[in-house]
Amino acid sequence: MSAENIRLQEDRNRIKHWKKWGPYLTERQWGTVREDYSPDGSAWENVTHDDARSKAYRWGEEGIGGISDYKQKFCLAWAFWNGKDPFIKERLYGLTGNQGNHGEDVKEIYYYLDSTPTHSYMKMLYKYPQAEFPYQNLLEENSRRSKLDPEYELIDTGIFDEDKYFDIFIEYAKQDIEDIVAVATIHNRGPEEAKIWVMPTLWFRKNWFTGHEPFMPKLTKTSNNTIKAFNPKSGNYSITFDGNPDLKFCDNETNRERIYNIGNEKKFLKDAINDFVVQGDTSHINPADQGTKAAAIYEITIPAGESRQVKLRLQHQEEDSPLEICDTCLEQRKTEADEFYAALQERVTDDDLVNIQRQAYAGMMWSKQFYYYDVERWLEGDTGRYVPPLARKKGRNSNWRHLQNYDIISMPDKWEYPWYAAWDLAFHAIPIARIDPEFAKDQLLVLLNEWYMHPNGQIPAYEWNFSDVNPPVHAYAVQRVFQIDKKANNGVGDHEFLERALHKLMLNFTWWVNQKDSDGKNIFEGGFLGLDNISVFDRSHAQKYHGKLEQADATSWMAMFSLNLLRISLDLCEFNTVYQFTATKFLEHFLYIAGAMSNISEEHISLWDDEDNFFYDVFHIPGKEPSKMKVRSIVGLIPLFAVEPIREDLFANLPEFKKRLDFFLREKPKLAALVSSWIQPGYDKRRLFSLLRGHRMKSVLQKMLDSDEFLSDYGIRSLSKYHEKNPYTMKIGGETLSVKYTPGESDTVMFGGNSNWRGPIWFPINFLLIESLKKFDFYYGGDFSIEYPTGSGKYMTMDIIAKELSLRCMRIFMKDENGNRPVYRASHKKFQEDPHFRDYILFYEYFHGDSGAGLGASHQTGWTGLVAEMIHKFHKIREEQHHDSKTLFRS
Repeated sequence: MSAENIRLQEDRNRIKHWKKWGPYLTERQWGTVREDYSPDGSAWENVTHDDARSKAYRWGEEGIGGISDYKQKFCLAWAFWNGKDPFIKERLYGLTGNQGNHGEDVKEIYYYLDSTPTHSYMKMLYKYPQAEFPYQNLLEENSRRSKLDPEYELIDTGIFDEDKYFDIFIEYAKQDIEDIVAVATIHNRGPEEAKIWVMPTLWFRKNWFTGHEPFMPKLTKTSNNTIKAFNPKSGNYSITFDGNPDLKFCDNETNRERIYNIGNEKKFLKDAINDFVVQGDTSHINPADQGTKAAAIYEITIPAGESRQVKLRLQHQEEDSPLEICDTCLEQRKTEADEFYAALQERVTDDDLVNIQRQAYAGMMWSKQFYYYDVERWLEGDTGRYVPPLARKKGRNSNWRHLQNYDIISMPDKWEYPWYAAWDLAFHAIPIARIDPEFAKDQLLVLLNEWYMHPNGQIPAYEWNFSDVNPPVHAYAVQRVFQIDKKANNGVGDHEFLERALHKLMLNFTWWVNQKDSDGKNIFEGGFLGLDNISVFDRSHAQKYHGKLEQADATSWMAMFSLNLLRISLDLCEFNTVYQFTATKFLEHFLYIAGAMSNISEEHISLWDDEDNFFYDVFHIPGKEPSKMKVRSIVGLIPLFAVEPIREDLFANLPEFKKRLDFFLREKPKLAALVSSWIQPGYDKRRLFSLLRGHRMKSVLQKMLDSDEFLSDYGIRSLSKYHEKNPYTMKIGGETLSVKYTPGESDTVMFGGNSNWRGPIWFPINFLLIESLKKFDFYYGGDFSIEYPTGSGKYMTMDIIAKELSLRCMRIFMKDENGNRPVYRASHKKFQEDPHFRDYILFYEYFHGDSGAGLGASHQTGWTGLVAEMIHKFHKIREEQHHDSKTLFRS
């Protein structure tokens, strides 16, 4: 067992809390709903990037390459100054949702390079220009650009063209659970010597004003290179810095005069270190060398092509020469990280894929965040501070007063989306389960806790609107993580986890049935379902057009949800057969939903279109004939997700389940025949439930695997390329609405223009399609082939097609025959060719439908981290099928 596996075991068994410290700082606390106390809910403008250096936050803290304890009482992060910027670089810069031409966008270059699950070793890279950072240029140029133009990024400014920048590698290694070595290695990549100020910074999150802390925490200088940190609940920490830095102290208190133009109540303020470094202003520095915020200031000149290091050690107990172990500790933990991942990646023989997969895991580990949000306290305000306007008591999230979030949670992206999102989190858990199944299970359970889940059974969506509706993929993730964990644990499944999750998932299922099937027809509405602008209009507001939308995707998601709960119930029957009665409940739900899709309310209206052989949404306007909205989008592919092959031995000893199943086969033969291949056993006596059989399945797959429709060189598009030449238009109330194939960034203002499901490639949808193909193949046992690509005359099994689709997605990040990675724009030669750029990977939110270039949030290792699972499964399949690697990669 590797050293990291031992640490994971010790943490799981509560022997040693190895995860007590981790990368739990967000990268953007400003501009969040939590910090918004405006009268109109304008979160982006209430606390801005310019305010951030002077504003003491209420709900969390931010920093560059930062760490904190798991309750974020005490924080450590890095700040820098190149001698030219108007303020020190304490936080990453980016544009707000209202400033960017495609919504919010971080305008920095940084990479997560490594992390073990216990954070015993971590590494990231931040690239800091030596010239003045182009804040105004980035703001003005993006403001000038329209939705038809690409985003203007930091690389586009030319500031890296002459290599006048610093590569700053930040590393952490744990000697023990609260004994941490931190090292910043700063490389001058430029042709001339350059000066940089490096400032490891310590501070306490401000919670002393709430009355919950009996004593003030305090940082105190104890020697020329040592600071003592005292917190009544966590005791003393000793932080030792190498060399003789200039130690400066202030308090984590708001500079009210600068932000609000009112008198300051405190003297030593949050922005004092910035003012001292940039302006030489000592007026808010505490001369007594104590406070709640401190920095060790290093002024370093680095010759061209050389590097310098800054080291520190945080520990509970002081000792002689504490920095002597830094290099040894760092190297040992790095070696142990290599050993941990080498075992996990033993089947991955391609060096490029090894690098991609490891950085994907690193991004998922670095994207953990301490998330604190007590909605009732946020609505009511704190005594003597932040009195919210009365209007907010009936505004955003006002019906979620029970919600109390105080956890380490996996974020989609710690700058662009520094808040949890329900369906993102479900996908995060799947690759995380390969390296830390306990954390993956914990993440799935946390949203099901009663202080998260609404009393009515709804799972909170995200902080901008907890009442929004995300696709119900939680049950899928629970079952998938259970299986991954069971296999890794030699066939022993965590039934307690599965049972606990099922009980809460049933409440959520009931909420869906009661709230999103308003007519009781087993046809679901759901709204936009996280797919943003997939339709001609915002699907959450169909009533604007005096109509009602019956959604093929919402209904298919619910069919999938039913099958997921059916499968979980059958898995639980392994240790308690009473769950066969639960299984029969979800069997019936699935069959009725499937029947309703073909005959809504027995009105002979179907979501299936016999002319196009595809599924569409149906729009009802009172007094008019229902009309199909013939947009060829992933809405019509989602029915493929509702598929579940079941081994006969799984239900052979469940008489009540078998009895109910036989009843349906006998009494409702048309319904049963419509959706299942239960009567005809497949390979090895396997049985199948699926929304799609025979003709319909082949028809949907024919479109999906057609390069003129959904099939891209880099995965499955979210909208058919058919609409490039044939835009879909619809007239409603004198207004003409249209959808056309848009492979890149959104060209509409819908949802702020920062999201696009009208053409680009999204990893979660591709992953589910790949999983569905594998399930079909599991039933057919390799006896069923389909043309791939459509029109090629070549036929492959579903399993091989799934592998090929995985490879297309993986190729987004892989070097092609010219050494270029499609994820980066062809015009960005620096990313493609420079040895200090080309092997670092950014995991974007979505990808151009034709070129594979990365778009949207640039560090969304959350659900795009699914590429790590694709790599894992791809190489497992390759080994099992004994394919030659060169053949696979050139196929």
